[in-house]
Amino acid sequence: MLQIVAPVLLATLVASHGHVTNIVVNGVSYEGWDINSFPYSSDPPAVVAWGTPNTGNGFIEPSNYGSDDIICHLNATNPKGHATVAAGGKINLQWTTWPDSHHGPVIDYLADCGDSCESVDKTTLKFFKIDGVGLVDGSEVPGTWGDDQLISNSMSWMVQIPSTIAPGNYVLRHELIALHGAGAEGGAQNYPQCFNLKITGSGSDKPAGVLGTSLYKSTDPGILVNIYNSLSTYIVPGPTLYSGAVSISQATSAITASGTATTGIDSSPTTTASTTRTTITTTVTTSQTTTTTSRATTLSTTTSAGGGSTSTQSLYGQCGGSGWPGATACASTATCTAYNDYYSQCVPTST
Repeated sequence: MLQIVAPVLLATLVASHGHVTNIVVNGVSYEGWDINSFPYSSDPPAVVAWGTPNTGNGFIEPSNYGSDDIICHLNATNPKGHATVAAGGKINLQWTTWPDSHHGPVIDYLADCGDSCESVDKTTLKFFKIDGVGLVDGSEVPGTWGDDQLISNSMSWMVQIPSTIAPGNYVLRHELIALHGAGAEGGAQNYPQCFNLKITGSGSDKPAGVLGTSLYKSTDPGILVNIYNSLSTYIVPGPTLYSGAVSISQATSAITASGTATTGIDSSPTTTASTTRTTITTTVTTSQTTTTTSRATTLSTTTSAGGGSTSTQSLYGQCGGSGWPGATACASTATCTAYNDYYSQCVPTST
């Protein structure tokens, strides 16, 4: 029965949030984890992205920061392959979509895997931050954030691997944190995704890292924050930015070939020439900032609401808020939760 029902539900489940479909390294595009098919396959192909049964593009909530789900997402499993990138090189991560109401930071980490990222125990990985873009412009509430830049950058994010990093096998942990409901403790939404890399070069730095389950606390000032207050600055969550991290301008990558993940230690990747997406665009990126204020708000829920559209909103879609003209009723499996005066969202109904 599950195999019959799941594809029917899929269209509504994935509508609201996005995920990374592919990463681009030196013009070569590597496939990510396809949530539309791989979770239903007994033998999914070798890709560079960690797998997850998270077919609904859902999030990890602060109450699960101590769970291994925060590391690379829900029940994440090692992929069968990796991509090779030189230290100092750039990686472009292409998202399917991202809601413009879900303001918050974009953060990237690396963790040394040792001999193999394909077999490493994720709970042993220690992450150090190489990128963290939070509040870019706070002149107007709720401000312009790192993920707003991602949206403007053709739903993609560029991160540079520091040139000083020692060669080896690493997990790249890429994460968006939505703060539209973060005025109340437990309201932040984390969307982590992981990718296996083999980094080459002559660097020698091996930064100390932090276990994934120790990256955040629910009361961290960058996690518990009311973005509908006027903010002049903001603390990007997580450990201190690595001293060798590089702040870059956002850009998309021209894809010149499609590649397959490298499997094993000595094998080489396969590439196929491509003419996909050759235009490069840029937008300004700022580095991590410090200090902020926060204020808790009260959470309320309703299964339906008057006014607005009479249509039904999908799971994780917006269902209310000041001036919201869209659907205010949720699908039968969801409840409309008001995080503040400005934003309500359809979240799974508690059972």
